[in-house]
Amino acid sequence: MFKHLREDIQAVKELDPAANSTLGVLLCYPGVQAACAHRFEHWLWRHGRRGIARFLSQCTRFFTGIEIHPGAQLGRRVFIDHGMGVIIGETAVVADNVTIYQGVTLGGTGKDHGKRHPNVDEGAVIGVGAAVLGNITVGARSKIGGGAVVLDNVPEDCTVVGIPGRIVAKDGIRICPADPFRRELLPDPIEDQIERLHLRVALLEEKLTMPRADWQHIGSAPYQMRNDIFTHGSGI
Repeated sequence: MFKHLREDIQAVKELDPAANSTLGVLLCYPGVQAACAHRFEHWLWRHGRRGIARFLSQCTRFFTGIEIHPGAQLGRRVFIDHGMGVIIGETAVVADNVTIYQGVTLGGTGKDHGKRHPNVDEGAVIGVGAAVLGNITVGARSKIGGGAVVLDNVPEDCTVVGIPGRIVAKDGIRICPADPFRRELLPDPIEDQIERLHLRVALLEEKLTMPRADWQHIGSAPYQMRNDIFTHGSGI
């Protein structure tokens, strides 16, 4: 246990520039305190002392704001930064060198039995307020953006954002299907709908100024795209 505690403190020093001393980390980082307490609670859980393990985990929650079920498995050098509001469910498995920020939930999706919480593989980062739900896996070195809701497996070395979570980068290369020539931008469906609406309004105004006999030419090139909007649009 003390070996794991030393590793946890060293991980904080490497990852957080605000960590100035070993004593400061030990006294002022609730993530380190919660992880240390959890290892003892998990030992009790595995040895059949589940009632006292659950009680102690709730005491840890009261003092640190971090709720880790004693049945969950934490790897080495897991860094829970700030930590307030973090919830890690009973069957969750968190591998080595994972970073978890405040407000993260590694939870289930219902009243299923058995394995019902996620696995987080080595080196993954779970951003502030993210929810990773169900029996899924977050691949090694993947990053979950703040506020994302992840319901499906995430491959290795990916970045996931949004509700529901979608992959926007793979192996450091941004993925933007709506605009392949500007990969630094994420898709914006609202902007796309507004642009379509402006185009339809402009076409209607143009149509109203034309003689009715000329309306048939709107369907011919170069108006084919515009005609498709009239034909397949809703209500106009």
